[in-house]
Amino acid sequence: MDGDAALLVEEEPLDEAKRPEAKEPEAKGSGAKGPDGEEPDGEEPGARRGRHAVRQKERRQRPAWARPAALGALAGLLLAAGLVMRVATPAAGEQAVAANQALIDKEATTKVAGDVSTALAAIFTYSPARVEATERAAADVLDGKAAEDYTRLMAQIKRDVITQQATLTTKVVRAGVVSLTASDARLLVFLDQSATREGKSTGPAVPAQLTVTARLDDGRWRITDITSSKAAR
Repeated sequence: MDGDAALLVEEEPLDEAKRPEAKEPEAKGSGAKGPDGEEPDGEEPGARRGRHAVRQKERRQRPAWARPAALGALAGLLLAAGLVMRVATPAAGEQAVAANQALIDKEATTKVAGDVSTALAAIFTYSPARVEATERAAADVLDGKAAEDYTRLMAQIKRDVITQQATLTTKVVRAGVVSLTASDARLLVFLDQSATREGKSTGPAVPAQLTVTARLDDGRWRITDITSSKAAR
């Protein structure tokens, strides 16, 4: 009986909770790498060679510009281009400033503004007794298209100035030199003009705005073109 009882105990199945877990064998080539990036020593040499071949193929398939050496060269080119742009931009600005003497030559700027202001006040101020004097002043300070336009204007208004006893007085409020070179200038001029007819005022002073082109002629500035626009103040 004791032997049979012992046999029965040994053949009795164990409780599942108490059954020891079976250990699975470790898979070779699990993907873990050593400190130097290589597969552990337990990996088979064939598997390592296969992975190395795949990595080499991926490197060869990268476009040339994406490879480290090419990227370094590209970064250098971009940096050089950025430096060129930063250097070229101030240079362009400096050339523009050098060409426009109105920004750097105070004496020349003052002279052209003064000559043009005096000329405009003279040719746009007239009265019945001074029509001929005004025409002579215009011939002295105007040239080119400006002289032609003024001659046509005076031919239209001369008779009215005399018969209606009309007068016009022009005052230059301010003149700004937009651009200036050694021989040419462009200005923006603001005027106030007052008129009378038969001794009576025709109303308050009227503002006017002119864009004037002038050319240096024998040491003085002569007006070559006048464009009028309504002044807004």
